Amino acid sequence: MNVDMKRRLFLKQSLAAGAMGMLVGSGMLMPKTTLASDWPEAAFKNKDASAAMKALLGTDQPPPSAEVKLTAPEIAENGAVVPIKVETAMAGVETITIVAVKNPLPLVANFKMGEGALPYASTRIKMGTTGDVLAIVKAGGKLHSAKQEIKVTIGGCG
Repeated sequence: MNVDMKRRLFLKQSLAAGAMGMLVGSGMLMPKTTLASDWPEAAFKNKDASAAMKALLGTDQPPPSAEVKLTAPEIAENGAVVPIKVETAMAGVETITIVAVKNPLPLVANFKMGEGALPYASTRIKMGTTGDVLAIVKAGGKLHSAKQEIKVTIGGCG
């Protein structure tokens, strides 16, 4: 590496480090340990769907709502990659939670929505066997849900 290349690399890295320092200092970027402190470990590590929902949401019976739209395949040929999409037109959405009831660890995802965020989440989940998938939306302090059974031909959790 010649001197000019080393100088460019040094300048790039210095600029990147300075930018990161400014973002952390301004509060726009938080260290991982700060964000991890809010992680609901008991809910995500619970092997019982009902207990996991109670730990995260305070109830295991979120009322069904036509305002929550859950889009998923009726039959998943490969349980290792099951596409899930959750959306709603409700205002003030705080979280979107996805639960695969019969999975070994049923709480799959919990998306926290910032103010003004589009109430939409799309992901791919693993499912070990045929079972219900619940989409739970918390908006205005109230829970709303949609449920769909997905038939899995080849399990993806084991």
